[in-house]
Amino acid sequence: MEFEQMKVQLHALISNKTLLQATISQPRQKSSDLKRVKLKPVEIRGEYMIQLEYQYERILKHENITLEDLPAKLDTLFEQFRQVHAEFQEQTVQVQLSKKNKVLWKSDKNTTAKQVNLSHNRKKQYLLDDSRVHPFLVRLGVQSEDGKIKKQKYDKFKQINRFVEFIDDSLAHLPKDKTIRILDFGSGKSYLTFALYHYLKIEKGLDIHVTGLDLKKEVIEECNRIAADLQYEDLQFLVGDINDFNEETAVDMVVTLHACDVATDMALARAVKWGAKVILSVPCCQHELNRQLQAPALSIMTQHGLVKERFAALATDSIRAELLSLVGYDTQLLEFIDMENTPKNILIRAYFTGKKPSSEQRLKYDEFVRFLNAKPFLENELQNLLPQ
Repeated sequence: MEFEQMKVQLHALISNKTLLQATISQPRQKSSDLKRVKLKPVEIRGEYMIQLEYQYERILKHENITLEDLPAKLDTLFEQFRQVHAEFQEQTVQVQLSKKNKVLWKSDKNTTAKQVNLSHNRKKQYLLDDSRVHPFLVRLGVQSEDGKIKKQKYDKFKQINRFVEFIDDSLAHLPKDKTIRILDFGSGKSYLTFALYHYLKIEKGLDIHVTGLDLKKEVIEECNRIAADLQYEDLQFLVGDINDFNEETAVDMVVTLHACDVATDMALARAVKWGAKVILSVPCCQHELNRQLQAPALSIMTQHGLVKERFAALATDSIRAELLSLVGYDTQLLEFIDMENTPKNILIRAYFTGKKPSSEQRLKYDEFVRFLNAKPFLENELQNLLPQ
């Protein structure tokens, strides 16, 4: 099959509106930040469209295009990638391209025909199915005993599911040959802690032990009662601070939500020193850089208190992400709708890979913090682990 013929045939298959999902991958340039592009059909205001999810090294971007615009988009994508895996209702197609665009096309019939129902695309398909009863959601007052999500709690239900999506994405990075140790620092009322436990233990059947830490004794006592009622034997809640928690020498996943100012940095530093494979952190109240910030070139922005505060918060999270990358983590900053519906909705997601940073990466980091006159608390905490 010729290269141009392949593109025409692939477009024709997608235009038949039988696409379930597709992934375009294997970048032609190893240095490319764009790692893969996923495609799926969506219906937007009654029009059939293809949604593209661009998966970069550290961020995700989305674009919706019409079938008319698809050929031009495929031209662009095949300039960047050499592999396609596409699943249609009745067949699966695998395409491999050589450096000179020689085409290897393989097609297999699906033994079980699948249907695309675009009307369902309008309804979010949650990992925690809203048509099933989840005992922990009932106990927490999010779901009624007959399985209906309470109207006033539906936003909470969506937020919990968003968090579960991040947990699901992290599964491949967790150990499979031992009990997975998970620590949730600043667990509060623990909606997300219970969701994490339920999804990993009940839904996925993993061998886990989860500890929630918080400074509020009354909240911890109530969470322990709920855990006992649900017979969540491998979930415990303790009163304490992450820096005083010395029961473990190693933790596989650290979750920290809304820890104020440098408390987030303390949690991140402790996670790194524990050798955590997965870190999920939603920071809050980033005051440290706001106090330190002295960058005359930015005075047009920083003369306005509100703008300075928001810039400092974004810069702080960027610094945190870069520091984690410098000590061997694949780190992304992602949008997360937090539990309090505040503008502070950036989630730091870090997976440990052990990848060594380049000297140029360290130089860029040093240049950035010098420009801001920043002395990050997290940098000081990780000083012995950072490349020189």
